[in-house]
Amino acid sequence: MSEEKKAPVELTEAQVNQWQRECLGNAQKFLADKGVISVSILEKECRILPPLCAVWKIKGNDGNTYWVITGRLPTDAVQVSAAENARDVLRHFSFQWQLKADGIMASKPIDKTQFDFANLLVNRAHGIYELFENEQLWTNAAS
Repeated sequence: MSEEKKAPVELTEAQVNQWQRECLGNAQKFLADKGVISVSILEKECRILPPLCAVWKIKGNDGNTYWVITGRLPTDAVQVSAAENARDVLRHFSFQWQLKADGIMASKPIDKTQFDFANLLVNRAHGIYELFENEQLWTNAAS
């Protein structure tokens, strides 16, 4: 927890660009693993918050559009109908991850890997909810 509360580390432009490319690659791979090839990235609606997370709006070859979250958290995706914008999709993932964690913890028996993953989900869910609530991050965001 103390690691999360340290002052933000300033990244160079090159580091931000590299991080952004890696995150986009992870988002596209995540969808590809589910059988969806990205056709286009709707850049104006994406939100990049280095080095924590990136929210991508990706149009797939299946005719659907997806929100995909990547970064220092589990990569996850949902159809675009789940949220109106990148900010709202953070709240969506936060709630979904808490529900997933509850489901994992309710299943018996639970092994250490499952326990650790449930705790990671809860931790990251709280973190992205804080991002959702941070008005300063969204003052210039498109609605």
